[in-house]
Amino acid sequence: MRVIAGKYRSRKLRSLPGLDVRPTADRLRETLFDVLAPQVRDSVWLDLYAGTGAVGIEALSRGARTVYFVEVSPKAAAVIRQNLRSLQIEEGYEVLEREAEPALRRLDSQAVSCDVCFLDPPYRMHKAYAEALGFLSQSRLLKSSSIVVAEHDKHFDPGANVGALGRYREIRQSDAVLSFYKLR
Repeated sequence: MRVIAGKYRSRKLRSLPGLDVRPTADRLRETLFDVLAPQVRDSVWLDLYAGTGAVGIEALSRGARTVYFVEVSPKAAAVIRQNLRSLQIEEGYEVLEREAEPALRRLDSQAVSCDVCFLDPPYRMHKAYAEALGFLSQSRLLKSSSIVVAEHDKHFDPGANVGALGRYREIRQSDAVLSFYKLR
């Protein structure tokens, strides 16, 4: 696993052994950032269920101003911190080692407003998609131009409309799907 483009291009990222963390594949990450390229520079990101932090680190590499990494697993959060240290990234991020919903509540209460929110819970956690998308749709975390991207398995659909969010695009690659949402 590596950083695809930007300041940290081609630099390797650590992962966790086993199946507890499923990093977004390089090819899918490249597709994601090809689509979002105009929105990345100087943007604020939420990387929910961050795992290794690969998506958020890619955003920082491409010029994002701030990334909030949300990851409940202490082992995965440690890997995110190791990856950030190995790239000598010292600012422009916060690692929130907690469940997604309490982290979202905290960020909402701090009046954080994001440009892009990427969520990639373990594929089997179908309820996590509804909870995160539902909370985001009613929070102050999103503005009218914000984009929410949910990575999910091709056999599961988080829904065309969730609360005030409406899906406007889907990209399928192999077994994974990226669903893009905006406020309706």
